[in-house]
Amino acid sequence: MELLVARNPNPESSLPYLLRVPLEGGLVFRTKGTWPRTSALYCHPVGIEEWPAEPEIVERVALRACARRGAAIDVVCDRGREQRSQIVFARARGREVVFWQSPRTRKQARPDVRLPTARAQELEDLEILVDSHERYPYKFASQQARTARRGLSCGDYAVALNGQIVAAVERKTVADLASSLISGRLRYALGELSALPRAALVVEEPYAGIFAYEHVRGSALADGMAELQVRWPTVPIVYCQTRKLAEEWTYRYLAAALVWARDEPAARARLGVGEEVAGDEAAGNDEAAGDETASDEATLPAQSER
Repeated sequence: MELLVARNPNPESSLPYLLRVPLEGGLVFRTKGTWPRTSALYCHPVGIEEWPAEPEIVERVALRACARRGAAIDVVCDRGREQRSQIVFARARGREVVFWQSPRTRKQARPDVRLPTARAQELEDLEILVDSHERYPYKFASQQARTARRGLSCGDYAVALNGQIVAAVERKTVADLASSLISGRLRYALGELSALPRAALVVEEPYAGIFAYEHVRGSALADGMAELQVRWPTVPIVYCQTRKLAEEWTYRYLAAALVWARDEPAARARLGVGEEVAGDEAAGNDEAAGDETASDEATLPAQSER
């Protein structure tokens, strides 16, 4: 029982290798590398007929075990290092995708981070608005917040004060980021977000992930994201390693924005909330200022003589 890696005879393919797994009569995938050493490898499943009659074998590895378990195929190689790997079948944005990963790359993709459980900004009652068009929304189940579905004019998650949106976060996977950047939709989205008092774009991928995306040149994605940040500097772009970390960051950002909008005097004036309190404070300040002016006028002649 062997795991075979051969060169892809199709020169037009962006995936230069063919992977053959000795399971179910032979499963064949196009892939980018010969082993998932630094990152998980995307695999495109193809028919057994695509395996060449005389393949140019790049790597031939004897296996101790190869078995399908649920949505994954566990592969155990008969060698001293780089023994274990897994071929994982999943769904992303409505289509099936396959990734070849090893324990090292899986740990990098899902770092063992223990998230805090303390309330964000010590808020006892935080309601996060979730756009009704968001297909796979954050549930904030691990955070101390409740959610409500409604149509948002911009962003995927938001918080409101006195019925007015004060902050919003747009969420992107790397695939959605690439497609919306190329189509120009992301420009309009950031333009709308910049009109809010506070807004941000969170990406469920580390910055290095945009260079590993298969279907768009990394330099084109990097240039596009840099241009957006320069054009709309008030909308920060935040890269998180995982969806879980992106959800946690969104929760804490929205909580901080809500406290800012509620407590900051400049924010209150800009948003038009708490006008009665502001008016009372202004009246009190004017009265005090009048007393001080009268006192100053009484001392002016003496100051002038000096």
